[in-house]
Amino acid sequence: MDVKADSLYQEMQAMIGQARLQTSATPEIQANPGAAGEFSTMLKSAIDGVNDMQMNSKSMQHSFEMGDPSLSLADVMLAKEKAGIAFEATVQVRNKVLDAYKQIMNMPV
Repeated sequence: MDVKADSLYQEMQAMIGQARLQTSATPEIQANPGAAGEFSTMLKSAIDGVNDMQMNSKSMQHSFEMGDPSLSLADVMLAKEKAGIAFEATVQVRNKVLDAYKQIMNMPV
């Protein structure tokens, strides 16, 4: 099984670059009241992407178990690992957001 960590890293860097381009188009969040809507849209699309990866992985697993000759075990395992990594990253982002929220709520006013 030939897993390319570099290609996954490059995909992540490309996503970061796209996110930076989107944020550089609106440099002042406070001056843009629609930024909250854009953030929620971006967050929803990211979560939907992770969900799609998990659903695709599950359908590939089911097809492989049913004997689909077009799927190899390596393809199924790669899809499963990508979905797992994406889910773990989503959980880590959620944890960081919750930590930031707790810190903000504990700040003295």
